[in-house]
Amino acid sequence: MKYTVGNIGKAIVAKIENGDDLLGCLTKITLKEKVKSGIIFVIGAIHKNKAVCGPLKAVIPAKPFWQNFPGPSEIVGIGTVFCEKNQPKIHLHSAIGRGKITRVGCLRKKTDVFLIVEAVILEIKNVKAKRMFDKKFALSLLEVLR
Repeated sequence: MKYTVGNIGKAIVAKIENGDDLLGCLTKITLKEKVKSGIIFVIGAIHKNKAVCGPLKAVIPAKPFWQNFPGPSEIVGIGTVFCEKNQPKIHLHSAIGRGKITRVGCLRKKTDVFLIVEAVILEIKNVKAKRMFDKKFALSLLEVLR
């Protein structure tokens, strides 16, 4: 285990509107506001999207198991932002559901907002952490520096 300690900086509240790209908007906000590390909370709805809902098999490196969400779906999610190569990289896991079908997944591609998504970003200041590509896992993972 590795950890670092920081402080909560600014709080950003965003209304992401119908047709906007959720991940794209969150990335733009973190760039504009110079958020290098933070926590992201989202609640709202998305439309015609895909999410990684686990690995295909329990092997490393894992191959993602993609699921489609063809119609409007409710979303509640939590994620983090840490820089990779001095650019903010968002890791957002969400519960996504419509009717009796609900899945939990990681949003990685363009994600279209339906109606609205409310987002709150809490900046974490003075932490020594970043994302780095890990060849073994074939993923960009959190690296805590001491």
